Amino acid sequence: MPLPKAELHLHIEGTLEPELAFELAARNSVPLPYADEEALREAYRFEDLQSFLNLYYELMTVLRTERDFEDLANAYLARAAAQGVRHAEIFFDPQAHLARGVEMGTVVEGLWRALGRSRENHGVSTRLIMCFLRDESAESALATLDAAKPYLDRITGVGLDSAEVGHPPVKFREVYEAAAALGLRRVAHAGEEGPPEYVTEALDVLGVERVDHGLRSMEDPELVARLVRDRVPLTLCPLSNVRLRTVDTLADHPLPAMLDAGLMCTVNSDDPAYFGGYAGDNFDAVRLALGLTEERLRELARNSFLASFLEDDEELRARYLAEVAAYTFPAA
Repeated sequence: MPLPKAELHLHIEGTLEPELAFELAARNSVPLPYADEEALREAYRFEDLQSFLNLYYELMTVLRTERDFEDLANAYLARAAAQGVRHAEIFFDPQAHLARGVEMGTVVEGLWRALGRSRENHGVSTRLIMCFLRDESAESALATLDAAKPYLDRITGVGLDSAEVGHPPVKFREVYEAAAALGLRRVAHAGEEGPPEYVTEALDVLGVERVDHGLRSMEDPELVARLVRDRVPLTLCPLSNVRLRTVDTLADHPLPAMLDAGLMCTVNSDDPAYFGGYAGDNFDAVRLALGLTEERLRELARNSFLASFLEDDEELRARYLAEVAAYTFPAA
């Protein structure tokens, strides 16, 4: 049985495995420019974040109906549960769907068909976080938030993702202020390819409660001290960092140094269909490549539940933390 964990950095569109992509393409009569699943899998070799995003948006075209989004979410939840995920806070990118004529209701209702029954069907509690695309306009983000208002009973928070460089957090000040006024939790990608200044800006300008990635925070000792002092969680994605060339190899990953510095790190899968592994795979990979002890792995799992947006169900959080504390690692 895998170590119990929460997944806090997961793009549902990034869980689209080649087999499901072809199944949905056939269902919706959408042509794909790949001969078969193996040819598509070969395309999952990226030079940087933008080369990944190009394929990520191209494949989204197969997602058309509520059933498609339900099937996508159920496939992820089944895989995640098998790898020890007990709670998942799931990102989705409505602008990428709205731009091709798929309505907000289709996306949210379809995802909720799976998420609303996830504890019963998969043993995984869930939250849904709507992300704004930072390479789109601030006006588009505001319009997206407005389109989401009928569905806010199912949306816990807002996030910020897509191409980071050249799109500082301050660009989205207004929409984050509006989201805060609506009672939504706030996270943002920062410090993946962008500089540590973007992390500071996300904290100061957007009022984020968690930093997604935050890898480059280590370049700024004052920022590190602040993140430690304020217990700001960082949702790291090690296999993603290697696939997108943010770090050369997993052995070079700064996770141990970040933990040693006192940062509240979590380990997540980001876009697992594209980056070579789900949450448990990421835990296994850092354990092997970085020589993490059992206590370090337990710390990462504990952090994931402490950093999760479970304030509305502290009893459930306590139950998950008890599972982590009671977990016995298998003999080597």
